[in-house]
Parts: sequence; structure tokens; C-alpha cells
Amino acid sequence: MIHIQAFARYRERLGFQARDFPLPSPPTLEALLADEALAELPADALFAVNRTFAERSAVLADGDEVALFPPVSGG
Repeated sequence: MIHIQAFARYRERLGFQARDFPLPSPPTLEALLADEALAELPADALFAVNRTFAERSAVLADGDEVALFPPVSGG
């Protein structure tokens, strides 16, 4: 399983703060993001796998934690 945590406005957008997903095949972040439950994420979303920022091409392993963040803005 992959544990996902959604932060800031993504909590409301996705309808959950934390949720477990099965390890996708292939085991990549991109494949995980193809899940229907995550379809509302915009293209500019930021990701961390096990507390390290990651690209969509990141390889996942069973038990990984994925965090979803909106891009930071401000001045």
C-alpha cells in the first residue's frame, strides 16, 4: 500500500486528508496519479515521496508515503 497525505487546498479538492492506495503497476508516482480518485490534481501539483520532493517519474515501493502539495505562491 501507498499512504497519501493531501495538504492545504488539495484536502478539499480530493475529499480526503489521508488515504491508502494499492501499489500501482508500474510502481511509479505517475501511475499512482492516474487513479480516478486523484484526477482532480492540477498539472502544477508538487509531490514528496518519503519526505523528499519527487518527480512524477519516481519509483514507488510498498509502504511509501506520498505527500501532495499545491505550489507555493505569494510575494
